[in-house]
Amino acid sequence: MNANLVAIFLSRHAGHESKPALIWQGETVCTFGDLPAAIGRYRAALGELGVKRGDRVMVKAENSPAFALTYLAVLASGAIFVPMNPAYTASEVALLVEDADPVLLVHGSATAVPPEGDGLTRATLEADGTGSLTALAARLEPDLAVEAMAETDLAAILFTSGTTGRPKGAMLMHRNLSSNVAALHEAWRFSDTDSILHSLPLFHAHGLFVALHLGLYSAATVHLLGRFDAAKVVSLLPSVSVFMGVPTFYTRLLDRADFDRTATAAIRLFVCGSAPLLPSVFAQFEERTGQRILERYGMTEAVMITSNRYEQDGRIAGTVGYPLPGVELRVVGGTARTELPPGEVGEIEIRGPNLCAGYWRRPEATAEAIGPDGFFVTGDTGFRDASGRVTIAGRSKDLIISGGFNIYPAELEMVLAEVDGVTDVAIIGVPHPDFGEAVVAVVTSDRPDMDPALIAAVATEKLARFKQPKAIRLLEEFPRNAMGKVLKAELRKQFAGLFAA
Repeated sequence: MNANLVAIFLSRHAGHESKPALIWQGETVCTFGDLPAAIGRYRAALGELGVKRGDRVMVKAENSPAFALTYLAVLASGAIFVPMNPAYTASEVALLVEDADPVLLVHGSATAVPPEGDGLTRATLEADGTGSLTALAARLEPDLAVEAMAETDLAAILFTSGTTGRPKGAMLMHRNLSSNVAALHEAWRFSDTDSILHSLPLFHAHGLFVALHLGLYSAATVHLLGRFDAAKVVSLLPSVSVFMGVPTFYTRLLDRADFDRTATAAIRLFVCGSAPLLPSVFAQFEERTGQRILERYGMTEAVMITSNRYEQDGRIAGTVGYPLPGVELRVVGGTARTELPPGEVGEIEIRGPNLCAGYWRRPEATAEAIGPDGFFVTGDTGFRDASGRVTIAGRSKDLIISGGFNIYPAELEMVLAEVDGVTDVAIIGVPHPDFGEAVVAVVTSDRPDMDPALIAAVATEKLARFKQPKAIRLLEEFPRNAMGKVLKAELRKQFAGLFAA
């Protein structure tokens, strides 16, 4: 059996040939019957550009049908898909290119990429113009072959920064992705009668491996948006059955008077993830719509790990539910990492078919994260109740999640520490009513006239927008422990009310 994820998707579309597979800007891009040829044209275009089995193909672009088809064509070719945030600066892209060593960089023409001359083949995703992958695909006959892959062959590498600030590429195998979408299909009761409103970014695991995959696996129509727009989402909700988002999406929808029971009457499932949802937002949503948001827990290295139960009364605010079928989860503590009893907070470890193969070209990081027994140290803390329901208590690392995006302080600290006059910098996350958490840069300086605008200017130049601090605060000195380590917990406490209403 061909374990290629694309082969699995296409095998499930029989009887749905005339049904729209992908809708963009109100128009059908292709039906499920058209999908093999649509993928095949992009596969042929990749072949023309020299992409072969096992090669890495990097894509840096906003949502579009071409993005989705390129992704599927990369997998069909037996190559490895490497998405990146289109907000990354050219220097951030260059670092990932050096690490992933791709043969092709596909990008939006307006997004920043390193200057040419590095020997890397480039193509754009616009429909026309010099170097357009889309235009090339349109001229070619489709290559309908789907490369035979084993379950353990790599499908994608998603880069996620570590606490050291050096990006790590999580290696996702075809088995990881196929087992996870099958588990979600069962847990969330998907069927071919569904249609999904998709406004999540495709470069992110949530948008690519959850929303898009569930549509393809279930033969459910995907209504793809370029980005989240609250007014557009409200107008389209009556025509779909499922909506997936991050907490920021839901707070912005609740800000609208027209987001009510009438607007949401056709929706059977609202899913939220990528960051904690405030219980107050959960309650406000239920009061406004009569429905409860289904929260789940996942991460780049394992896609989805747990989910609240599908039934409305199985969705409990502040919890992330139970491990998905096939996933093992334990809460451990102490130097011996022994499993803790219900109710006791410890570190969360997981094992299952959804767990990645490790980190790309980082054997030491892989060995640190995945133990001899196969359990992965998530870096999150939490507890289980007597029934096994999981609640996330916090993060053992200093990870900040703002607007659904992971932000790692060490990376930002290294950049801002280079600003002239900065003697030390601590990046913390504090509560924010819209983004969940906001990045705050706390700085000490040897210059009495230090201007925060200088720090902000460097952040704008060197960092993607979502990583840039929403506030910069100057202190004479940091609180530190006896070993000289900055006490970030004290800083978080000090600035906790910075964005309070």
